[in-house]
Amino acid sequence: MRDVVIEKVLSNKIIAIVRGIEVGKIIPLTKAIRDGGIKMVEITFNQGDPDSFSLTAEGIHAISKEFAGEVLVGAGTVCTMEQLRLAKEAGALYIITPATDPKLIKEVRRLGLVAMPGALTPTECLIAHNAGADFIKLFPLGNLGIEYLKAIKAPLSHLRFLGVGGINENTIREYLDGGAVGCGVGGNLVNKKWIEAGEFHKVEEVARKLVEAVE
Repeated sequence: MRDVVIEKVLSNKIIAIVRGIEVGKIIPLTKAIRDGGIKMVEITFNQGDPDSFSLTAEGIHAISKEFAGEVLVGAGTVCTMEQLRLAKEAGALYIITPATDPKLIKEVRRLGLVAMPGALTPTECLIAHNAGADFIKLFPLGNLGIEYLKAIKAPLSHLRFLGVGGINENTIREYLDGGAVGCGVGGNLVNKKWIEAGEFHKVEEVARKLVEAVE
């Protein structure tokens, strides 16, 4: 399954980042994202609310069960071994972290999952790569922009970078052309006001625009 996930990142190039959405809206939201053409969804852990960890796992499990074979689900903002365990048991196929933790990366790989750790500096990127990272999530790239991606990609051209942070349908192509193999898109796609209002068609529309920009 690792090969399937890696191929999907390289071909579809977009991971939808779902953060802070109640479990009851996860299925219609994922359906809108899928119908718009995006095939990967990341459900994030909220580190400030430990009581929500089980709900995050529940959301991951719901997508894994409902969209098996259609949407590849992963866990985001994974910071501990316990969160990794919860994510794997729920059906997460890839693990995204906000920082570089070699022990966590190695455990992700040992479990047969795809590792996408966060890193920013060249040193962090190489540490993550040497620990077994499949992709390096440059984060928070939105604060630094496309020029930073190009600068870090030049000497580290053997690494597969994901752009994350402030990316939308108008900028995603620039990041891909600048050297990213894929991008994570959060609030610009998973708009909480739309979701609360049940306007999932708007999410689908933006998803479609993102896919069109990539293609």
